[in-house]
Amino acid sequence: MDVESVAAELFGLLPSEFTAARDEYVARARKAGDRELAAQIAALRKPTLAVWTAGLLARRRPKEAEGLLVLGEALRTAHRTLDAAQLRRLSHDQHVVIGRLARTARALAAEAGQTVSEPVLHEVEQILQAVLADADVAAQWKAGRLAKAPDAVRGFTGLEPLPGAAPPRRTQPRPAEPETERHQAPAPGARAGQARRKRLEAARTEAAEALAEAGRLEAGQATAKELADRAATAVAAAEKDVTAAAQRLETARAASTDANARYREAGRAAAKARTRAETAARKLEKLTGAEG
Repeated sequence: MDVESVAAELFGLLPSEFTAARDEYVARARKAGDRELAAQIAALRKPTLAVWTAGLLARRRPKEAEGLLVLGEALRTAHRTLDAAQLRRLSHDQHVVIGRLARTARALAAEAGQTVSEPVLHEVEQILQAVLADADVAAQWKAGRLAKAPDAVRGFTGLEPLPGAAPPRRTQPRPAEPETERHQAPAPGARAGQARRKRLEAARTEAAEALAEAGRLEAGQATAKELADRAATAVAAAEKDVTAAAQRLETARAASTDANARYREAGRAAAKARTRAETAARKLEKLTGAEG
């Protein structure tokens, strides 16, 4: 028994089962006299429901998980190289893929007996976004060792461009200046270069954020369309149920009317039979009295 194998088992359990199973392993390690292992296992934290749900993809759908990791690497490369065409295509892809994988994760959770609400599903999407943006988070997620949700990310603005993708920055120290010139204002050309670099950096950040926002909006539109289609299907099914219920009600009403008519007819027939029986009884009584 080691902490890696124990962690792999614990993170695969339902969140509600995590603590009891972890404590049992801690007790076993202490009983075996391995205090260090017991401390390592005790330090394992129960994952949140969103983290556990996102982790189901890495554990149960490794091929799809690998596809997400490949997309993340492509996106990070596109941001470093400032490849606008690639960024536009991949920014759209990332939101479509994240939405699809989040729904897959919720389905896997349902199969395991765990309900995932819409707010939790949104957290799952944020976790998968962090997997795309951060290689370290991606590694933890792939290994099934992600215990808490990473900080929410917005775009890929923290990535440095590769050499040649942006104006080169000064890497050599300035030549030593005479003492009398060290505090002089920068030359006009230097100031213009600095301003241009700042404008370029601001434009690059704005473009990356705009591309990411466009992708999010497109994915939101696709999600809204899917929800609208589901709602329309539900309405059609409900209308069908209402129609069927109305038909059943009409049939039941007709049956009730027929049954009531039969009941009244049976009552009338019974009354006539009773009258005939009473008439026959009186005749019999008269005949019997006459014979006496």
